[in-house]
Amino acid sequence: MDLHRRHRWDLTPKEAVALQQELRAEVVTDRPLDLAGVRLVAGVDVSVKENVSQAAVVVATFPGFETIEVARAVRPTPFPYVPGLLSFREGPVLEEAFGKLTVEPDVFVFDGSGYAHPRRIGIACHMGLWLGRPTIGCSKTRLTGRHDEVPPEKGAWAPLLDKDEVVGAALRTRASTSPVFVSPGHLIDLASAIDIVMACSPKYRLPQPIRLAHNAAGAFEPGPDLFGRSTDPDRP
Repeated sequence: MDLHRRHRWDLTPKEAVALQQELRAEVVTDRPLDLAGVRLVAGVDVSVKENVSQAAVVVATFPGFETIEVARAVRPTPFPYVPGLLSFREGPVLEEAFGKLTVEPDVFVFDGSGYAHPRRIGIACHMGLWLGRPTIGCSKTRLTGRHDEVPPEKGAWAPLLDKDEVVGAALRTRASTSPVFVSPGHLIDLASAIDIVMACSPKYRLPQPIRLAHNAAGAFEPGPDLFGRSTDPDRP
């Protein structure tokens, strides 16, 4: 798959923040995506263990979720863990994995944030600029913003607000379980992102494309990762 390479990755955290401020003006988050036109959806995840990052991009049919391609890449983790700068930690290994794809998905669903980011450019936004395809951020934990209580039924959601701007949604993909946090990445709007995440979540809390990517990246086994966070895709 051809990528739109935008910059080098060997930046300091200060340089990375400055670059985010520049790039966010290019992110498009108001474009509807017709669910009827989606045929292939990709899940994206990165597992970090012992300072080694393994990325997995799993392309599946939609809505059947049959895997048709898996692209992996492994390389040393190049960037420290800094909240809000995940794309600089995972971007290089994802770039390598994306470059191995032989098919072009209609939409990519990232295990991470999109527009729901302090500087409005989470990993789904950032890598969306490289991919030039619609991208969605879907995370298990809230990076920024606040929301009202989400009703308990499946499909219920509440706007995620940051500085009085709607940046995403707290979405209940499974009844009476913790919501996930959905936001547009690039070339898609929030309503479409919610529709796709719900359509990709027929049974479990996390969308099936992300679950497939978790498996492929080696991050599915329950237990803590390098930073003490759970690696079970259906736990917080």
